[in-house]
Formats: sequence, structure tokens, C-alpha cells
Amino acid sequence: MTGSIDTLFAATVLFVGGHFLLSSKPVRMALIERFGETHLLTYYSLVMIVIFTWMILAFIDTPPVALWQPSAGIRWLPALGMPLAVFLIVCGLTTPSPTIAGTNPDEPGRDLTRGIMRITRHPFLNGMSLWAALHLIANGDDRSIVLFGGLLVLTVVGMWHIDKRREFLFGSDWGPILLTTSAIPFAALLSKRTSFDWPGIGWWRLLLSVAIYLALVWLHPLVLGEAAWPGVG
Repeated sequence: MTGSIDTLFAATVLFVGGHFLLSSKPVRMALIERFGETHLLTYYSLVMIVIFTWMILAFIDTPPVALWQPSAGIRWLPALGMPLAVFLIVCGLTTPSPTIAGTNPDEPGRDLTRGIMRITRHPFLNGMSLWAALHLIANGDDRSIVLFGGLLVLTVVGMWHIDKRREFLFGSDWGPILLTTSAIPFAALLSKRTSFDWPGIGWWRLLLSVAIYLALVWLHPLVLGEAAWPGVG
């Protein structure tokens, strides 16, 4: 079930298309009515984890076919940009967010615009899109175009779709979130619509991100057969 570009393409289309299909309003409302929102989120997550695992295994097992040769400088982009991507992903997974399904942005006594949300209200998706973009640029093979191109489309369109859905669901209650946060990292800070909140991020998230990044650097040649840092190892 893995080991060919066709299999990788099928897994990527299923993963990306499945997200868009299951999050579309008609399909989502029908499924919520059938299973309930809590059960739907559980089933949805399990199905996507299985498909994601299949997609990654297909990528690893597919022999790359070079389409162009990136320059030495370009090949260093993932090594330099991945620390930020990992940091955004870690913060996104460990910080309460107004963009997560089931969260009410107007919940009394709860500030959902703290910490990493001052940098972007979509930290996880921005981290994943940065990861995908860096590897798409730095690799000149067919399997990278399929996997990272698909993930880039999913994450970028996904941010737009989530914002539109939250605006539809919460109306004016979504307004304060839009005013004090931004989808594009640092945009709200640069426009002075909010202020930096390091205490809300915390040193532990930074240290955890560094540890995960170093672990990924160590695992990279073991899993993919090439070093994360070009020319090293």
C-alpha cells in the first residue's frame, strides 16, 4: 500500500480532500446530526490520523525522482526555518485557541487571545504551512511536490475556512478575536492591535520546541536517509 508516487498522490488527495469534505457545512451538519459533535470530532480525528500515517509512510517508501537541483543555499532553508515551525506547532498544540472546534470565543472569564495567539490565531496551521513551504522549496523531487504541496494547500486554505466558519457561527462575538489577532504571523503585533505576551507563551514551550527540533534533526537521517543539515553527517 506504499512505495509508489501514485499511492502517495492518492493518500495526499484523500487526506487533503477529506479535511475539506468533512469540514464543509452541509456534510458537517449532517454528520453532527447523525453522531453528535463530540463523537464526530473523535471519529474525524481517528480517521485523519490513519490517513496521515499512510501518507507519511507512502512518502518515506516512494523513491524520489529529481525534477530540478536546488542550490546549496536553498537546501539550508528547512534547517534554518524549522525551529520557528516547530515552535509554532508546539504552541498551537498546547495553547487554548479561539479557532478550535467546540470553543466559544465569548466564554466568560477565559482569555483566548493570550500567548502565541498574539502572534497568530492559527499557530499550528502556520507552523505546518511553514514546514511544508520550506521543504517544497528546498526539495526538487516529485514526492516532495505531492506531499508538501498538498499540505501547503490544506493549511493555507484551512486557515481561511476556519475563520469564515467561526464568523458564521459566532457573528459579532468573533469580531474582538479578529481585531486583536491575525492569521498572518506578527501582523497584529506590527499593526499594534495587540501586545506581545511572553508570560502567556512561557519558557517551557520554547525549551520543548528546541528539544523536539533536535530530536527531528537526529531522526531525519534514520527515517529519510539524509541529514536535516546539508553536508552534515
